[in-house]
Amino acid sequence: MVLGNKKDLLATLDRIVSTPILVVGDLILDRYVWGKVDRISPEAPVPVVEVQRIEDRLGGAGNVARNLFAIGAKPSVCGTVGDDEDGQAMMKLFAEIGADAKGVVVDPSRPTTLKTRVIAHMQQVVRIDREKRQGELAQVNDKIAAALENSIEASKAVILSDYGKGLVSAKVLDTLHRAREAGKLGLSVRPLFVDPHPRNYDNYRFMSVAKPNRKEAEIASGSSIGNVEEAFKAAEVLMKKWNSEMMVITLGEDGMIVQQSGSQGGVHLETMAHEVFDVSGAGDTVTAVFCAALATGSSPIVAGVLANIAAGIVVSEVGTVAVDIDRLRHEVTKFGAAA
Repeated sequence: MVLGNKKDLLATLDRIVSTPILVVGDLILDRYVWGKVDRISPEAPVPVVEVQRIEDRLGGAGNVARNLFAIGAKPSVCGTVGDDEDGQAMMKLFAEIGADAKGVVVDPSRPTTLKTRVIAHMQQVVRIDREKRQGELAQVNDKIAAALENSIEASKAVILSDYGKGLVSAKVLDTLHRAREAGKLGLSVRPLFVDPHPRNYDNYRFMSVAKPNRKEAEIASGSSIGNVEEAFKAAEVLMKKWNSEMMVITLGEDGMIVQQSGSQGGVHLETMAHEVFDVSGAGDTVTAVFCAALATGSSPIVAGVLANIAAGIVVSEVGTVAVDIDRLRHEVTKFGAAA
């Protein structure tokens, strides 16, 4: 297993602190209804959940911003919320983590995307989604593109978090592509990191780094990934397809691979998860930590190791959680090879 140098890992975490990173993508409000089950409903063969508490968390691209904040970075956010109470709740959550949310536009044409999870005895009973996937109004698209363009220069990296809810429009992609062609984005300038979604596989181009999971990489590359060697082959296909400089493919229990254009072979990082309770949000954690590390000038190996350690922490918790930098430092001290 490639663990990296403990000194380099800790130094990268120190450099991440206060690093400004822009997150653009689909904003989701994650609502958790925590309760207990003592009986089955007489109306239908379903459990009756006695509610004990309700909690709202940032989801989707918002969870990426939350993870950046937790490791000490300075996130700014570009996206949309509805003209409703859930949108206001999300803006309050951004304020609580000190995220710059001036790039968040209110879209009156659709509600704030809401995912409600009912959890009893540490298990998810049901998930209820409320969303409208139709594209935004033209003026909303214009505002998003303008906010994105205005925020790029002040950021050390840009993360495109695509959940397929409609935010990642042609106008948003064109804005990013023009910035890349103008030399404002790229591994040597400021990384443009995309967490892809199937609805836009044919529209991504000139992304510095892309991070599909196994299933996404299989669909996008048109090939099966049954082992690490096949993952590297898929990575090569996708780097050509999306004109990417680097590909990160997460493989669940098989860890992840990191492949860079022009390099002789890639790197396979085995999973560091000891127990898996909930994989929700693990991809967002990998995205946030990997990109933040790259933004500091660290190597892909260091970025991958830190992201892998962080993901191992997240899947051991229930619900979408963010890895605190102190917890991450502690785990690095445990897992990192001595300097």
